[in-house]
Amino acid sequence: MTASAGPPPIVYILVLAGLGGGGYYAYRQGWIPGLSANPSDVSQETSFVSVSPNVPPPVTAPVAPPANLGGFPADVQFTAPNPAVLQMDGSVTMVKFIQSLRTVYNLQFPNLPATYGIPDGKPGGTNRGIQNLLNGTVQIAASSRPLTPQELQAGIRAIPVARDALAVVVGVNNPYKGGLTMTQLAGIFQGRITNWSQVGGPNVPIKVLNRARDSGTHDLFRNLVLLGQDFAPDGPNFTTFAQDVTTPILRALGTDGISYTTVAQAANQQTIRIVPIEGISPTDTAAVRDGRYPISRQVFLAVRQQTSPAVKAFIDLALSPQGQAIAGRSDFLPL
Repeated sequence: MTASAGPPPIVYILVLAGLGGGGYYAYRQGWIPGLSANPSDVSQETSFVSVSPNVPPPVTAPVAPPANLGGFPADVQFTAPNPAVLQMDGSVTMVKFIQSLRTVYNLQFPNLPATYGIPDGKPGGTNRGIQNLLNGTVQIAASSRPLTPQELQAGIRAIPVARDALAVVVGVNNPYKGGLTMTQLAGIFQGRITNWSQVGGPNVPIKVLNRARDSGTHDLFRNLVLLGQDFAPDGPNFTTFAQDVTTPILRALGTDGISYTTVAQAANQQTIRIVPIEGISPTDTAAVRDGRYPISRQVFLAVRQQTSPAVKAFIDLALSPQGQAIAGRSDFLPL
């Protein structure tokens, strides 16, 4: 018996052509997982997940940060479950900024409320906020200073979200009308200069009003002005406030007091005067941006290394064009 020669070659050609055409049609329609007919639909770096109007979605890969705005450190992961309430605490300086971001966030995610201030809606300052982040009470800490090596070692990471400067202030009726050098300023807050006459003013003792130790502004001033050394101890003319407050300090300046606060908190105050430092005022935004003004800083949102998509969505908002516009309206300088 002679073996069958099989179907004619034309049959194989027609079958292969049909398979190829069907596969191409499925590719064009997007039926084949992982493929897109339009190469621009696929990110070169990561996969983006569409955002629900109710709860931020799980994130399976780090999402590229907005251009030129820094973003998350590479070792931050977004694998923790979303909380029922996004709780935040921290800097008093950043209240207006954070509360404005929170309002927008709650509109975007109405089923995931966000709060600022533990436990009663009043933020406790940078140091307390970071402590609450470390012990798991909150998911985000607003910080007006960089993290310490110990905080970094504990797994906390900080994302810059705006820039700010500190203003040295005196009462508007203080007879001293000059500026100060960084050396003179350090001398006042370390107790080596105790009379206004030592910096060219009247023969009147200087009353120093220092911010609370829980304040990130306190820590920043200590690091930038005192180079990490201690403030003078409290005494008849040196007072360290127990709570991180601004208005009571400004009201207590009188005609002989000196203190420091953020430019945002000092701006438009009719009862105080901002003292130039090294001949430069912190209201000169160009000098703050380029670092010529010596007491300037970035402000941050701090998170744990393993955090949730809900946290990521809040910080993405802060870094977005809308969030940076909010920073500007909150008297910070956008990044």
